[in-house]
Order: sequence, then structure tokens, then C-alpha cells
Amino acid sequence: MINNCDYLVIGSGIAGLSYALKAAAGGTVVIVTKCGPEETNTKYAQGGIASVFSDKDDFELHVRDTLIAGAGLCHEDVVRMIVEDGPARVRELIEWGVKFTKNAEEPEGYDLHLEGGHSRKRILHAADLTGAAIEQALLERVREHPGITMLDHHMAVDLIMKRKIDGDWHNDRCLGAYVLDTRTGEIPGYVARATLLATGGTGKVYLVTSNPDIASGDGVAVAYRAGAAVANMEFMQFHPTCLFHPMARNFLITEAMRGAGAVLVDKNGRQFMQNYDERGSLAPRDIVARAIDSEIKKSGSECVYLDITHKPAEEVKTHFPNIYRQCLRFEIDITKDLIPVAPGAHYQCGGVLVDKDGKTTVKSLYAVGEVSCTGMHGANRLASNSLLEAAVYAHKAAQSAAAEEANTIDTNRIKPWDPGHATDSDEMVVVTHNWDEIRRLMQNYVGIVRTDRRLERAKARIDNMKKEIRQYYYDFIVTQDLLELRNLAEVADLIIRCAMERRESRGLHYSLNCPEAREDDQPKDTVISKH
Repeated sequence: MINNCDYLVIGSGIAGLSYALKAAAGGTVVIVTKCGPEETNTKYAQGGIASVFSDKDDFELHVRDTLIAGAGLCHEDVVRMIVEDGPARVRELIEWGVKFTKNAEEPEGYDLHLEGGHSRKRILHAADLTGAAIEQALLERVREHPGITMLDHHMAVDLIMKRKIDGDWHNDRCLGAYVLDTRTGEIPGYVARATLLATGGTGKVYLVTSNPDIASGDGVAVAYRAGAAVANMEFMQFHPTCLFHPMARNFLITEAMRGAGAVLVDKNGRQFMQNYDERGSLAPRDIVARAIDSEIKKSGSECVYLDITHKPAEEVKTHFPNIYRQCLRFEIDITKDLIPVAPGAHYQCGGVLVDKDGKTTVKSLYAVGEVSCTGMHGANRLASNSLLEAAVYAHKAAQSAAAEEANTIDTNRIKPWDPGHATDSDEMVVVTHNWDEIRRLMQNYVGIVRTDRRLERAKARIDNMKKEIRQYYYDFIVTQDLLELRNLAEVADLIIRCAMERRESRGLHYSLNCPEAREDDQPKDTVISKH
């Protein structure tokens, strides 16, 4: 079955929902989301959204901090555009019902946090559950809108491309997507004049991650298979302080805690960050993650610790209520005990390459949020810039998509999904085994510190696995698990290929074979495409 809408949105975080609310002014919107609509990377963003809201701050300082963190690879024009548009987009979120934490003594009455790499307090937050507050407010608006349809438990399989309908490669265009209903197994097509990828990141390609299970790189994979360029996939940001506990899954300790005075210590209670950077525990994430990785390897320990016990207990509970509650579940009282932490894959700084309007290199296909590579983050994302980027780019993309011409192709020519001779699989162990092998391979060979030999071994194994998965994909009926495995393998390959191409160490990409940054006048993005 082929369905029609004006705008197709794949993903339901801040990027997808903000875009949908704006696009709905010009037509019907269908939002595809893999699980429940609230299960997104946005929901798990604790720290906040960075924006200039204080008379002690200004755009130039925010731009400078972002460029420094990005290690020479940020696109300054993009950074400036996002920073300068940021306050308007944050106020829009407030108008939509997001309730940021107040503080009567702060500018405009909002409590502003300081985080690593920022030179001023500029992080608006909703306690330590900022992403959840944004997600809830946007979902309420979306559910009230008569022009927006939400399809939960649906997952994009592949994009529908014009070249496959009429054979014209020179006038190619994204027409929409085939979408799996994970509850029924049906795969209807959705045709739209503009398609937005807002699927979040790729954290589940690694064994240890702060990301939810849905973060399997779906948007990057479907875009790349359709011919879109991707860029800078080697820059995976590892959050320095994921809670290290056998029963804790995907739970990070926000950087705002270090901004509030927490310090990193070893198993003996000794601070060590001053040995790596003069900013100590407030150094940017890439430096902190490598320092922790080094300390763990030197000591043979599995983790280091975050210490905030020197701060008043009530202050800690007030500022970090969710972290306090969650740690108590694991018998850790953060007002009295050290918090065990270790780095985990957290944020994909690269992604589908887009211009300043969120357009990909494929006509009528847009990408916004973590799935995209805008040039904002460079080689290392500055804390709390991600929600800001998503809000600004959703606005830009919605404006651009409104000008997209309607599809002229006869939708009767678009064939319904054809499973061919595929049968139900009785060997799901193949999927689970390969899923686990990819994640362990990436954790061990393509982690915080890399070598040529590790990358070569990883590439050889991924090539073999991709062949196995491709054959499995054509032989058996599509399921969510199979699609996620297919996408994970694609994304792992892209990360490895980009890492192999970058013959230097810069930001989040650190190679023992090329430990120095190249002194180029203008460092280059790593861009890969099929065509």
C-alpha cells in the first residue's frame, strides 16, 4: 500500500517534533517513530540547552567556546548562525510549554548552569531531566495538532527514490520511504514532497553507551544507501561519566555535576585531571574521556569516580534529583559516596552531510539533529549544543521544505513493498550473535584510542559480516531486529572508513599512529558517498 502526505518525518525527538509543528502549517505531516513516540535520544538529554541568556555572556563568547571545543573543524558560519538564532528558538520552546528551572537571581529568571568547555553560565535546564521536559511539551503540542499523524512502532526500511521508478539518475529525488509496522510486519510506503530524517545517533554500535536501545544509526544508514553523502563519522563523542554499575543501563552522570563542583578521582580518592589539562575536571569531553581511559588502563581498574561529597547534601539533591534517585537504586548515595563512572559512546558528531537549510545531497531529503553533520560540532561537540542545533535546524529545514515542489510522479507507478521469496527466519541467533560481535568489535578496536592495525582488523571483519547480513536480509522476512543489525553494520563500516581516512589526531579521533594534528590552513571534513 502506498500512502500520501506532504511531509514525512522519521524520528520523534526535538528535531522531528519541532519540524513537524512548523511544517504542519503548510500541509499534512506523518511522523514515523520506532517505539513509543517519547522513546528518543532527546528524552535522555540531562544537562540542558546552551544559549546566550545573560548580560554577562554574548554570542562571540559562545561561538569562541564552540570553535575551541571543535578542534579546528567547526564551520564558523554555521556556528554563528546557530548561536545567534539560539535565544529565539529557546523562547519558542518556552512558548510551547517547556518549563526550564527558574532562579529569580539569574538573568530573565532562569537558572543557568556552567558545563565543561563553556566560559559562561549559559545552560538552561529543567532540573536534570531537560530532554524529557522538552519531549513531553512538544509531544503534547503534536498530539493536539489535527494535521499531524503519529505512527508509533514503525521503522523506516529504505527510502523511495525517483531513479528506481523512472530510471532517471540525473533527476533523482527522494519520494518518501518504505516503513515497517513492527507489530504487524506490514511494509507500507509513504510518499511526500519532503522527507526529514531525525532519527538520532548511533551509540548502540558500541558496547558501552549512554544511548537508548533505539540508537542504531537508522537514519545515517538509509541515507547512505540512497546515495546521500555522510561526513566525519570518525568523531564519536564518548561521554566521560556514564554510571559504571552492572545493573545500570545507559545512564549518564551529567556534565553539569562537574560544573557544580564535582571532581574526578581515582580509586584512592586522588584527583588526576590536573595532570592532563589545566582546566581540570571542567576540560572538554574528549580530553576528559581520554584521561579517564588512560587512568583505567594504567591502574587496571574498570572505572574512576566522581566526587561531589564536599558539597552540601541538600544542594546536591535539589540540583540533581534524578541522578540522586537513580544512584540510590544501586545503593550509591551521591551526597556521601563516590560515584563509579567510565566513558561510554554518547554522541555522533558526524552524520548525513547537510547545508545551512538541513538539505542533504539528495533532493527533497533533509536531516536534522544528531543524524546530521552540519559543521556545528567539528571534531568534538561542546556540551549542551546538540539540543540547540536541533531546534535551530528544525526551524531552517521547515522553512526550506515549505518551498519544495509537489511530487509530479504518478504514485501508481511506485510498487508496493515486495518481499520476494523471503521466508520467516528460524535462525535469529545469527542476528543476536552479529549484533553482539559488532558492538564488541567497535568497543575494542574503534574506541577512544585507535591504531591502524586495529582499524584494519575491524574493517576486515565488518566486510565479512556485511556480506552475511546482506544475504540474511534477502533470504528472510524483514523484522526490526534484522533492520537494526543491517543499519549497525553499515554505520560501523562508515565509522571505520572515516577513521582510516583521517591521518591525524584531532578532537575525538585519536590515533597512536598519527598522534599529532595536521597543521593545514583549513582542516578537511571526511566525506563519503556511494556515488
